Amino acid sequence: MLAAAGAISLSACAARTDSGSGGDSGAPQAAAPSAAANAADPAGDGKAQCSPVSIAYAGTINGANAALGQNILKGAKLAVDQHNKANPGCQVKLEQFDTEGTPDKAPGIVTQIANTQNIIGVIGLPFSGESKAAGNIFNSAGLVAVSPSATNPSLAQNGWKTFFRALGNDNTQGPAAAKFITDELKASKVCVIEDDSEYGTGLAASITKALGAKATCQDKVKTKQTDFSAVVNKIKGEKPDAVFYSGYYQEAAPFAQQLNDAGVAAKFVGPDGVKDDQFVKGAGDAAATSYFTCPCVPADQFTKFTDAYKAATGTDPGTYSPEAYDVATILVKGIDAGKKDRAGLLDFVKNYDGQGITKHFKWDAHGELAATTVWTYKVENGKIVRNTEIK
Repeated sequence: MLAAAGAISLSACAARTDSGSGGDSGAPQAAAPSAAANAADPAGDGKAQCSPVSIAYAGTINGANAALGQNILKGAKLAVDQHNKANPGCQVKLEQFDTEGTPDKAPGIVTQIANTQNIIGVIGLPFSGESKAAGNIFNSAGLVAVSPSATNPSLAQNGWKTFFRALGNDNTQGPAAAKFITDELKASKVCVIEDDSEYGTGLAASITKALGAKATCQDKVKTKQTDFSAVVNKIKGEKPDAVFYSGYYQEAAPFAQQLNDAGVAAKFVGPDGVKDDQFVKGAGDAAATSYFTCPCVPADQFTKFTDAYKAATGTDPGTYSPEAYDVATILVKGIDAGKKDRAGLLDFVKNYDGQGITKHFKWDAHGELAATTVWTYKVENGKIVRNTEIK
């Protein structure tokens, strides 16, 4: 899946010292950025005219780690709904396709999307494994697909002309996480544990390289694993200062809980694939002292977006909800600009240069954003809150 991206020219209030119940990273909590005054609004000027057209969300809705996909879907849906409400002469349909986040199911679903000719743009795929498995299908169909969350670096090196991502890749998140763990958490011995996903293995390689000699132990776990006793015992014997789990919250939650139950005192750090309320619910007491790294920008001060999201969904925005909102906004802006088919919308995205609520969007020839940022988060009073921006 799922390293943040983009040059952020956003205003912010002064940083304050955090005194929450989470662990102490030794640094003051950074102020959340505010949305830029010139951030693109999906409503536009309300005068758009278009023939019936569709864009699609493709990603997990009901599968494992579905909360991450639902965050994205809800953010995208909010943008499309705001556009349609403001533009009676241009109604864009958001079609939803559940890949369950898996590399084996995604190709069939993406083929179905590719064969639906009225779909001219896609928000997705969220996870790196499914993106690797199905990206060539989007490319062959000339169908632009912008992922709000897939971070494996190799995805941009496949020669696909239709692949774009709305954040940085794990060649950014890995070194940033290593810097946070060693500089802020003061860890000199780190165990890196990876799952068997494309995302987990790629990110683990990146952080292990960045940690160098401080990566004193490594081990692997499997998707859907629930008993981590062998790995926990190994880590307990190593006595590390920190454990970095490279994978998703479904396995990270019981793993963190079992580490805690075994008396492992190392600080637990997870990446964006772990940064979800479902981890907090599943990790028990271990969640209170956990940290997360994420190429996602805190949504605290995106007031207009956050209020609208809560009104529409009854929940706070989750990881990658604002990024998905930005991606959907770009696609509907292209439609409003008169792009009626796949080739036109692909060209619009390829040449896009504009501000969103999370960052400035302008892609290179590989579908990558030029500048990146990574934030850390922690748990405070049972909720995941921003901690610091890694610089």
